[in-house]
Amino acid sequence: MARKNFQRPPFRAEHMGSLLRPQKLSEKRVELDGEDALTIAHDRDLQKLEDNAIDDIVKVQLDLGYHPVTDGEYRRHQFWGTFFPGLEGFEEIMDPPLDMFRLYVPDLAAFTEAGHKPGESIVCVGKIKHKGSTYIDQWNYLKSHLPAERVKEAKLTLPAPEWYHLRYQTGRAYLKDVYANDDEYFADIAAAYRTELQILYDAGCRNVTIDDPNLAYFCSEKMLQGFKDAGEDSEALLDSYIKLYKDCLSSRPDDFHVGLHLCRGNFAYSRHFSEGGYDRVAIKLFNDIDVDTYFLEYDTERAGGFEPLAKLPPNKNVIVGVITSKFPELEDLEEMRQRVFQAADFVAQGSGQTREEALQRLGVSPQCGFASHHLGNSVTRDDMIAKLKLVRDLADSIWPGEP
Repeated sequence: MARKNFQRPPFRAEHMGSLLRPQKLSEKRVELDGEDALTIAHDRDLQKLEDNAIDDIVKVQLDLGYHPVTDGEYRRHQFWGTFFPGLEGFEEIMDPPLDMFRLYVPDLAAFTEAGHKPGESIVCVGKIKHKGSTYIDQWNYLKSHLPAERVKEAKLTLPAPEWYHLRYQTGRAYLKDVYANDDEYFADIAAAYRTELQILYDAGCRNVTIDDPNLAYFCSEKMLQGFKDAGEDSEALLDSYIKLYKDCLSSRPDDFHVGLHLCRGNFAYSRHFSEGGYDRVAIKLFNDIDVDTYFLEYDTERAGGFEPLAKLPPNKNVIVGVITSKFPELEDLEEMRQRVFQAADFVAQGSGQTREEALQRLGVSPQCGFASHHLGNSVTRDDMIAKLKLVRDLADSIWPGEP
């Protein structure tokens, strides 16, 4: 169970982390496509474009009244960044054989059914060891552009610890002469994750959110049927991922806020990959993973209803993503207010609270980032700013005067 009910963070108005890149930055990323992730991360021309873009987007967030400021994930090609390739023992495979993948995992299915190869494929070829944070420079640059009193509010996003594992057939995430089984493999990932968190904490970071579409995929009937057809136990695999989370977060300090974001895919040009409500995972998701706040996609019917929020324990928070980042049309503020109240009523029902008490554990946000992939969603910069302003206005209409 989470250590306490954190307030601020989370904040009433949140966003997931990724923001639209300026055109010149996107064009430079396209120019570098095909290079390995670490080479791209050290390209000096790219770094200068990133610096300028981050300087601007930090100011935009502050001007809009956001407290959990991010760097827009502008130094990342996709939302998960370079944690895994930055670890000793991992290597990217440029032309992986299709038979190594679970092709019923939603994003893999979407790519292969359209005739494309699976995206970035990182596998373990040696013992895993943390050899230096690939995120610390991102964090240090961000915090240097914030007033000292705002640093503890700033947010850094992290990849899910099981991110690559779900993609691969059993035993194919690592070489057999390196790890005998998943337990050994996960143990070293957890150790690396704990090291990463401690490095960030020591540098002043107090607010992270783990982005994990994989957990939402366990809500997909199509994927679960794929597991069944393959003779695999999807429930046991989910349990192993929950244990991995427990091990990753086992030594985090009490004042280190950890959020967990689930969505059903947010690829370039507003594409999603899966559907299904949280009902199938709610009890384990909310009770067995030691995080403080859940950031949940709720912009369309593909995420189901608010009923699973009745399973949220009284010491945890939820940010309801009722504003979409995928399309430019602005939602009606009053309709969104009513949706938030509906969500609060289910939270209250499960905890024996009043709506007003439950609302103290809620906030609002877009359902996902605006550029989980560096090419971004099908919205313009002005669209994005209007959406972020709407989120801030929505929060102010429910929790006036609160950050």
